[in-house]
Amino acid sequence: MGQLSSARRVATAVSLACATALIGAGSAGANVPLTRVSADPFTYGPALDGAPVNHATEVEPDTFAHGSTVVGAFQVARVFDGGGVDVGVARSGDGGRTWSSSFMPGMTFSSGAASPFERVSDASVAFDARHSTWLVSSIPLLPSTTVPTVLFNRSFDDGRTWSNPVTMPPPAAKRVDLDKNWTVCDNTSSSPFYGHCYTELDNFGAGDLELMSTSTDGGASWSAPIPTAGNDKGLGGQPLVQPDGTVIVPYEALNGKIAAFRSTDGGASWTKSANVSGIRFHGVAGNLRTSPLPTAEIDGAGNIYVAWEDCRFRKQCASNDIVFSTSSDGVNWSAVARIPIDPVTSTADHFIPGLGVDPATSGSGAHLALTYYFYPQAACDTSTCQLDVGYISSPDGGAHWGDATQLAGPMTLGEIALTSQGPMTGDYISTSFSGATVTALFPVGIVPAAGNAFDEGMYAPTTPLPVATAAQATNAASTAGAGPVTGIGTGETHHALHND
Repeated sequence: MGQLSSARRVATAVSLACATALIGAGSAGANVPLTRVSADPFTYGPALDGAPVNHATEVEPDTFAHGSTVVGAFQVARVFDGGGVDVGVARSGDGGRTWSSSFMPGMTFSSGAASPFERVSDASVAFDARHSTWLVSSIPLLPSTTVPTVLFNRSFDDGRTWSNPVTMPPPAAKRVDLDKNWTVCDNTSSSPFYGHCYTELDNFGAGDLELMSTSTDGGASWSAPIPTAGNDKGLGGQPLVQPDGTVIVPYEALNGKIAAFRSTDGGASWTKSANVSGIRFHGVAGNLRTSPLPTAEIDGAGNIYVAWEDCRFRKQCASNDIVFSTSSDGVNWSAVARIPIDPVTSTADHFIPGLGVDPATSGSGAHLALTYYFYPQAACDTSTCQLDVGYISSPDGGAHWGDATQLAGPMTLGEIALTSQGPMTGDYISTSFSGATVTALFPVGIVPAAGNAFDEGMYAPTTPLPVATAAQATNAASTAGAGPVTGIGTGETHHALHND
């Protein structure tokens, strides 16, 4: 494999230059100026263990906001059959108006670090208010592409610099091959578990057994992961903490459903799952890598919102909408409603949602923001599909939504990273509130310079996005018109997303 020489020396210069580069959302079709906040700086040979490396790609961001600080993390230099060369980090100290970026230390020997790991994937961002510590969790891949642990890089200076990673102890299992981690912290000072942080993951080596691990010291150490009382199986869980310390974890279950489990004792034990809803999924054209993994957020009163891509409202399940359900306790869930991005008779397909909820709002006044990818024409193929990024918001807990806005695109599928599961922007994207406005990070592919295969970087709206006012939110979410929900539909395979 090629040498990654000088990557560390050029990373800061490259990222600072990118932070000032503006594009008109990638094309004439979009109408929101974007800032490129990061770019892959690495130089290396064409392959890792025979797997092609997609040079000049960044995919699959997560973000979290605390006050005016927003931190995002993502894969850099995506490898064809799993993971990336490093984890990139973007930071804004002013709510998403300006950005700096860097790359995590100590992650992979492919990035030049003293590490046993070849690749890294599934970056998730959290903030621990009690210990004033930012955390980014990720899964490292050995040269065999198995995952023995979860890594945690920490920042003690508000996301400006990062430590080398600490590791999670392995679960009690004959075979350990971990996947799809997600981290959150209890930041309510009156909670009995204030300062607990929780990481969800699954053990692919044990049939995607759902597991949870807890830290009480700012992520310096973690408990051995434990299963739920129902030994539930699935992936893509996103833990959320209510003000009283109850943790609720929506995830995609292996039985073709969105489900959720919870803990009321600070992570000492986890309940058997309750069903949120069945899934009805339309396989996305062009072999785009996507799945109905949930995106979940919580409002200031502890109400949970979970959204995913689903075709139940479309005639003959011809394309996906973004749908959502809500709960105050993680056990009882509302009827699934369709987010009214466009008419149910449109030709569009919608997928890879990233939901944000303003924690300063709640209930019928909760502010919701959704970023997502879409095809204007669902019936396309690898050569004709046009990939766009959209945005829509609600000022009243999802009852009504403003008009959708195109943020980026169109991109061709040849302008984004190519993986063994198809073209890829990521299994998820992310949307966060900083104050009353919204920022998001998402990959955008543009036409590469001559001689390069890709130019896919991480972008954010140049100006943070507003939430629709009550007067603007004239499009009602609806539960009417849903077809039968019989389980996973055409094109969905859970294990295709293993090791990202």
